[in-house]
Amino acid sequence: MSNYVVDITNADIYQQTNLILSNVNLKVQKGEFLYLMGKTGFGKSSLLKTLYAELPLKKGVATVCGFDLGSIRTKNIHLLRRKLGMVFQDFQLLADRTCIDNLKFVLKATGWNSSKEIDERCSIVMQMVGLGGKVNKMPYQLSGGEQQRLAIARALLNSPELILADEPTGNLDPETSIEIVELLRSLATDGCAVMMASHDVHVMNKFTARRIRIENGHLLE
Repeated sequence: MSNYVVDITNADIYQQTNLILSNVNLKVQKGEFLYLMGKTGFGKSSLLKTLYAELPLKKGVATVCGFDLGSIRTKNIHLLRRKLGMVFQDFQLLADRTCIDNLKFVLKATGWNSSKEIDERCSIVMQMVGLGGKVNKMPYQLSGGEQQRLAIARALLNSPELILADEPTGNLDPETSIEIVELLRSLATDGCAVMMASHDVHVMNKFTARRIRIENGHLLE
């Protein structure tokens, strides 16, 4: 068993026919928290999309959570994504459902059948992100920080090996941003690594961690 949840060697990252990043080499250990830095448009999102198999890997070798991105079949991508938790800048919550129903929707969509187990898992992740008392609220009744906490709870539902957070503090004020990064850092354990794309230097300086920088189409430590 590999100790790495991400293991990329000599990969080129494309958007359609456009080469975005060349000769990417990256290893992320189990339980590691790290930053992916770079200005908007430099390729952070393209790299993350490749990791969760939204963009195909055209050149190089890459495994994520034990799946080979070069040979993964379309019908198996959902199995890879079950091992990943995704957190986005704009939350992507279902506005017409309560907090708990946002979570139940994901579990049912990923094959959970037992109502009792679904309720228990939803309760556990809501407690983990500090929203235990908000289960029946609608997303619009939550602050921006609480909405992002709910989005993180959603990412935790299937006990992921890797959380990919794409600018998770981009829509939040500085104080709330720090709370969200504290939460993400606390989730980086032996069972789960967290890779956070950001250009928020204030947050990175407060919480030191390994930094991977994207510059001129290359990944730099």
